Amino acid sequence: MGFKKKQMLGFGLILLFLATLLSFMMFTLNNLKSSMTEIVENRYDKVQASMEIRQLFSRSDREILFAANDANKEERAESLEIINENHSLIESKIAGLSGSLNKSKAKQLLKEFETQYASYSITEAEIIQKIKSGNSSDNLSSLMDDQREKRTKVISTMDEFKDYQEGVMKDTLSNSKQTYEDMIGFVIFAVILSILVISVTVVWMIRSTSKDLQSITKVIKNIDFKNLSVIPRIPVRTTDEIGDIAKSFNDMAESLEIYNQKEKDFTEKISEQNWIQTRVADIATMYQRIVDVEVLADRFITRLAPMMGASIGAFYVKRGEGVDMRFVKLASFAGDGEDSGRREFRLGEGLIGQCALEKKSKVIEDIPEDFQLVTTGLGEINPKSIVIAPVVFEDEVVAMVELASLEAFTKLQKTFLNQVLDTLGITINNVEGRMEIERLLKESQAQTEELQAQSEELQSQSEEMQAQSEELQTQAEELRMINEQLEERNRETEEKSKELQVAKLNLEKQAEELKLSSKYKSEFMANMSHELRTPLNSILILSEMLSDPNDSKLNEEQQEFARVINSSGQDLLTLINDILDLSKVEVGKLEVVFDEMNLSELPELLHRNFDHVAKKKNIDFIIEKSKNVPDIFFTDEQRFQQILKNLLSNAFKFTEKGTVSVQIKKADEENVAQWIQTKGANNWVEIKVTDTGIGISKEKQKLIFEAFQQGDGATMRKYGGTGLGLSICREFAKLLGGWVIVDSEEGKGSTFTFFIPSMPEGFKNVDEAIAASPEVAAANHDDSAAPFGDQGEPDAGMVDEEDRDKAKPFCNKTVLVVDDDHRNIFALKNALKHEGMEILTAENGFECLELLEKGNNIDVILMDIMMPGMDGYETMTRIREQSKFEDLPIIALTAKAMKGDREKCLKAGASDYVSKPLKLDQLLSVLRVWLTN
Repeated sequence: MGFKKKQMLGFGLILLFLATLLSFMMFTLNNLKSSMTEIVENRYDKVQASMEIRQLFSRSDREILFAANDANKEERAESLEIINENHSLIESKIAGLSGSLNKSKAKQLLKEFETQYASYSITEAEIIQKIKSGNSSDNLSSLMDDQREKRTKVISTMDEFKDYQEGVMKDTLSNSKQTYEDMIGFVIFAVILSILVISVTVVWMIRSTSKDLQSITKVIKNIDFKNLSVIPRIPVRTTDEIGDIAKSFNDMAESLEIYNQKEKDFTEKISEQNWIQTRVADIATMYQRIVDVEVLADRFITRLAPMMGASIGAFYVKRGEGVDMRFVKLASFAGDGEDSGRREFRLGEGLIGQCALEKKSKVIEDIPEDFQLVTTGLGEINPKSIVIAPVVFEDEVVAMVELASLEAFTKLQKTFLNQVLDTLGITINNVEGRMEIERLLKESQAQTEELQAQSEELQSQSEEMQAQSEELQTQAEELRMINEQLEERNRETEEKSKELQVAKLNLEKQAEELKLSSKYKSEFMANMSHELRTPLNSILILSEMLSDPNDSKLNEEQQEFARVINSSGQDLLTLINDILDLSKVEVGKLEVVFDEMNLSELPELLHRNFDHVAKKKNIDFIIEKSKNVPDIFFTDEQRFQQILKNLLSNAFKFTEKGTVSVQIKKADEENVAQWIQTKGANNWVEIKVTDTGIGISKEKQKLIFEAFQQGDGATMRKYGGTGLGLSICREFAKLLGGWVIVDSEEGKGSTFTFFIPSMPEGFKNVDEAIAASPEVAAANHDDSAAPFGDQGEPDAGMVDEEDRDKAKPFCNKTVLVVDDDHRNIFALKNALKHEGMEILTAENGFECLELLEKGNNIDVILMDIMMPGMDGYETMTRIREQSKFEDLPIIALTAKAMKGDREKCLKAGASDYVSKPLKLDQLLSVLRVWLTN
């Protein structure tokens, strides 16, 4: 049954019973009928009016709720019109009631109702205003709550007014019944029955209606207006108007859920779009003021990788055209040094080359285990996803981007990458265009400056020609006189020309003599080297053998004599090398070879070679190396080590107690520029060797760098030495592009500072370079400046048990010694016989060939180079001409260790090359190699 039918049925029953009661009373109570009818009708009108007011109020409330939530624009306008009409009717009915009330309490209740209704109307007007302005339900929430609270108060007051009127009416009826109790028994029965029926009807109506309204109210109160993604539903139990309200609410809830989901989706899409646009704008801003492709590549990959969540990346740019086209890596992100990724690739080469060929991006999710690792400070991790994307400009791939991530790339990141790469091609083209424009602009400026200079020069010439033209007229008059003078001078010139011709011939003759003198000097130095080293060779070998405590038959004192002889021979060899090095520096013929060396090993090398000296003299030896000193350094390592060896040897020599320290740090170029020209060199290193020795007086500090000089004569007598060490240090430092300075105070020690640059390409022009000459005698690199590992006391003769085991390959081996010096033959013969070898000797090449022809079973030949009659070169050539001696080991020995001699010996047929004076362990090592092959 519908709500309307319930209302009509209920009120119909009430009216029916009232009409019946009134009709009966009309017939039974003639005098009372009029007054009772008036009272009942009057009270009933008031109750009826209050009910109508409440009905109109409830209808307005429903209409405003409908307009706020479900209604469209037309329905909302209709609802607002109904609300206005109801408001007018309610005000008119309140006015009617106000005029008909005669009781103070009724007036008071009506006045209270008017006040509450006025407050409710204000809130209702605000809600209507906001509905008209189109505000969302979120903004109406607080007003609706306030309206709901005021509505409850208005309804409560109206119910109280109605109840009061009904109470008055009941009192009137009760009084009437009491007055006419005897007369209207049946009326009382009818009234009670009427009241019973009315009450049952009213209770039935209220209960059925309030139950449905409570279920609706309960659902509405449980709505979470902050989260409209899930709205509770009202169960539909009836098919009346309340059921329709429930259905409408459920439809509204479903619509709100759909709208809320669409709003969330839209918000998410807007957020993603904002994320992309923000980062695209960030990268686009980065492009500004970039005029170099390499800078663009570095900044782009550095900015893009974090935005993409990538852990490693590479950027390749196209270089060349046609068959020469390739993609070269210009920048990388978080790479592992030079080995991170490929340096370059061509179209179709590898997966990245295929992507460049197809002009398509590719995402790889299944990464093999042995793929390039992402390196961190704690270890290495395999990437989980790789994206390879081309950068296209005008349908041509101009660059490639490759990124790897520890997580899979999202769809948002891929979209972002595509948008970024759409503009990157244009940017690369613009940057390359700007680079080309800048290059052309520089050429244009240079040409403009050149044209301007030529223009100025032409203008100057024009002015000169004008001046000359003016002078020509004056000079024309003078020509006649000058012509006469020229004839006379011509005669004088011819005489002077003859004199100049004679002077020219004299200069050419002097030049030839100077060249010949230089050649003789070179030959003299070479021969002097040979003549000094040849006897020294036998001295060193024999003294080395005699000083061996395991093999020598001499007593300890005699062995000590032999060691002194060997040590003196080594000192003599060092002196010869120093003199030769110094002479080569003076004539500008010393070879300098710039190559890579490892400075990180220098402290350990110095400790290994000088710790025993410091320990022996009870001196502290300290080495400090700054962290900013590069590990890889380019210089001549042999000369570099000889400089440090000489400086440290001097420091230990002149220090009796205290400390010798070495400080290695990166030099300040401005500080170096005080002492030497720094142009053309970089990465300067400063090495300070400081001691607490005797020191040097100020007036002697320049003298010590001259050859054969020390601080004073007493120093030379007390400490010994030739005075060549510091001279060689400074000359070698100059050859390496550096310099050596001294800061010292007599009695307090000295500090020698060695400045040296790293020069990967050596000297860049010929005037600065000091090249070796084949005409100048030069000691072998192992002898002229022995590495640090060979310094210290002579130990070549100390052969332990392990060396004896290595000497076993020499037993029963036959060696042919070819040398014209009997001293060398004697020394080698004794040394090799001691190793268990059979010795044959020859004094020249002819004897050597004769011995070979006799069919002697010779295992190896030791061939001297400088011999009378037939030298070593020719002898070796003739031996190699015989096929049966093609594999016979021939070791060339020479004291004239000239530049290119090694190559010349090997070309003539030598298997190996050893320079004199020989070191026995070095010779045995070479023999061991060739006799065991």
